[in-house]
Amino acid sequence: MNDHEESGTTPGPLSRAARVPDRPAVVHAAHISKRYGSTVALDDAGLVVTEGETHALVGRNGAGKSTLVSILTGLQQPDAGQVRFAGRPAPRSTDRDAWRREVACVYQKSTIIGSLSVAENLFLNRQNRGRLGLLDWPVVRRRARDLLEAYGVDVDPRAPAGDLSVEQRQFVEIARALSFGARFIILDEPTAQLDAGAIDRLFGKIRELQAQRVTFLFISHHLQEVYDLCTTVTVFRDARWVLTEPVAELPRADLVAAMTGEAGGLITARQRPLAGAGAVPLLRVADLTARTFAHLSFDVRPGEVVGLAGAGGSGRIEAAETIVGLRRATSGTITVDGGVLRPGDVGAGLAAGIGFVPRDRHRQGFVPDMSIAANATMTIGGRLTRAGLISRRRTDAEAGRMIDSLAIKTSGPDVPVRALSGGNQQKVVMARALAGDPRLLVLIDPTAGVDVRSKEFLLNKVDEAAGAGTAVLIASDELDDLRPCDRVLVLFQGRIVAELPRGWHDHDLVAAMEGLSRHV
Repeated sequence: MNDHEESGTTPGPLSRAARVPDRPAVVHAAHISKRYGSTVALDDAGLVVTEGETHALVGRNGAGKSTLVSILTGLQQPDAGQVRFAGRPAPRSTDRDAWRREVACVYQKSTIIGSLSVAENLFLNRQNRGRLGLLDWPVVRRRARDLLEAYGVDVDPRAPAGDLSVEQRQFVEIARALSFGARFIILDEPTAQLDAGAIDRLFGKIRELQAQRVTFLFISHHLQEVYDLCTTVTVFRDARWVLTEPVAELPRADLVAAMTGEAGGLITARQRPLAGAGAVPLLRVADLTARTFAHLSFDVRPGEVVGLAGAGGSGRIEAAETIVGLRRATSGTITVDGGVLRPGDVGAGLAAGIGFVPRDRHRQGFVPDMSIAANATMTIGGRLTRAGLISRRRTDAEAGRMIDSLAIKTSGPDVPVRALSGGNQQKVVMARALAGDPRLLVLIDPTAGVDVRSKEFLLNKVDEAAGAGTAVLIASDELDDLRPCDRVLVLFQGRIVAELPRGWHDHDLVAAMEGLSRHV
């Protein structure tokens, strides 16, 4: 870390609580900047968390939260700025034991090793050894039992960690962090996989530990949880610090406005005419239920664009993947143009006329070493055959048409997709989705990781498809992706909680996605 010389001023933002003399700062990150190539991940950002509080860090995707966490835990070094723990400079990046004594992070994806016991996970690589150098298992288990009892974690130290619930794994991870001596714990989306009862128990445990002067940084997409649990909230937006305020003194509308950068101005609606209200729906979803969502019922008419919005853990991605056949629902039906789709059957979806843009283009969207032509036409091979074999001439002609239609920058259809920029790769994925002239287009995060110009181009293609009569479903948590929508269905914890018509405001949509009332 680079230490700045004392100048008589305090670097970075200070919460009101941090100015109270008997509430020292557990961590103070000041003037933090971090770039990854041309991407600015943090720009002169800061954070102060005081002893014994539960401090929320919130912001939309891309705000810089994850980058700050990686810096606060020593996994990344800032390009500029400094981090101090209890007034001391942060440890050297290579001294992992020193970092563990200062801070720990409980991630949404558990780091508990399921094949080991609870005791082994708690003291991995720190087990007691007897005189002959052998592991002293009775002592290890006794230390584990004492640790769990000290922090009120009701788990058998001999139990296989793989048998624990998500809630129990989180408690074990917190206990493990405290065993290193850390009194500052970062909780990264801790409620994403918990039901309401487990969330209540987690919050109760946090309050118990808070009373023992353990300090928490709480990161969540669910703003109601911030008001239920936290004392202070910091907002990041576009890689910069925006505000730090006591939660009790910050109205919900002001918090949402700080995250979105506006006080509720209208999103500019596109000029495409609304689909006829009397038209027969092309997609009907009836009482669809699976592990991550329940009782979803909605429809999409020809020429209509419907958004399926929701933050992490809302079920929007799983619902969209179920509609196209990548997942299987436990109950409910999906009907496309009057025909009921077979559950979990991608081929049936393609045959019914569904075009699909998956969430992760690198893992699901294309084969990187195959050509643009091969990737873009892989769902319409039957149209390109001649004498039972796929015609190279027809394939290249079709690919050339797609390259022109989607303005893919390339020297020709034989170029492998891995050689293209991110924006052009996404255009290839969109080309494949449109290749079969789909009656229904299902898009998940369709502009993720592309530049502004490519984003606008892709969204214009969505408008064109809808204008030609295609029914479109967009599953996304990005406001720009939802701009073409005639209406937006908001999912929260697996259920539809709001429906917003064209002309929605940023703060209404974000509030519903984050679990707050639309009328904040």
